[in-house]
Amino acid sequence: MTTKDNRIVAHGLAGIQHVFVSNVWLDPIYVAAAAGLSLNLSTNLVNTIFIVSGIVTLTQATRLVKLPIVQGPSASFDALMISAGKTGQLATAGGSILLSALIVFILSVTGLINKLIKLLTPAITGTLIFLVGISLSEFTMSEFLGGYPGDEGFSSLSTLTLSITTATIVILLSIFGKGFWKHFSFLIALIIGDVLAVWVGVVDYSVLSTKSWFGLPQLLPYGALKFNLTMFLTFFVAYVVAVVESLGVYQAAGEVLKENISPRRVQNGLIGESAGSMFSSLFGGFPTSAFAQNIGILNLTGNISRMPIIIAGILFIILGFVPKVGALLAITPSPVIGGCFCQL
Repeated sequence: MTTKDNRIVAHGLAGIQHVFVSNVWLDPIYVAAAAGLSLNLSTNLVNTIFIVSGIVTLTQATRLVKLPIVQGPSASFDALMISAGKTGQLATAGGSILLSALIVFILSVTGLINKLIKLLTPAITGTLIFLVGISLSEFTMSEFLGGYPGDEGFSSLSTLTLSITTATIVILLSIFGKGFWKHFSFLIALIIGDVLAVWVGVVDYSVLSTKSWFGLPQLLPYGALKFNLTMFLTFFVAYVVAVVESLGVYQAAGEVLKENISPRRVQNGLIGESAGSMFSSLFGGFPTSAFAQNIGILNLTGNISRMPIIIAGILFIILGFVPKVGALLAITPSPVIGGCFCQL
């Protein structure tokens, strides 16, 4: 193979690695299961988030903020969406997301967002990001240990075998690996983890038979959007947290690239995220934000090209229209996911 061919293959594998490590595919499945959504609503949620994440990722990487970052569902909304699903208020949640995103979109287009960003002192942004990190760490550890005390399989031999093996592979390859082994440490760990999961008998492929090969997201799947002031304020606070999280990711990406991210690029990035969030709310999804997990991959692998991110965005869109393929990703065991995420 020529050098160009090798580069294409490397970018392709790196793109697949970004797909696996980001929780674009994990977050909607987790929320749908915890909220007790029906199969149809769960499938629609997954399809919508895949497609929106892909579109926003492509737009951000090529036109707006122009950084090698993956966009996807913000963990800041997980608890709120789960609560709304359990109480039958997803239509109200959708209205709250649409209005919150619209406000941020207007602030971004007019440039007022940059003035407001200046009011967010390091103490405020640091605290918000810290709280998000704490929330994510709790989720990661629950995946790593197989749930919570009292859950079936919690800290069982099979669970710890998968999570510890996956984490160990990532650590060893990231520290001691070179070339291919270092660049694709997460992907290698995930593949080995999945193979090991099949061997110990914790993967159930029967779910694939219930998924179709092609599907389109449904407009307003929970009914007409509704408005409730209390819920809106709650979601708007969560949206501010998501914005702060994205700002941190933009800055982190700039440090990896050794670039100074201008206010204009930040403004463009928030325009793209808020527009994607509005679109997502109309089809039953929730807001998109920049993913910190994938910045960890840039640091560990050294591949800072935007091409793998563009490939990842295309793959997200494809997965959004092919539920059966998305389901294949979804059956990756929780301990394997936790083993990878705890490195980030």
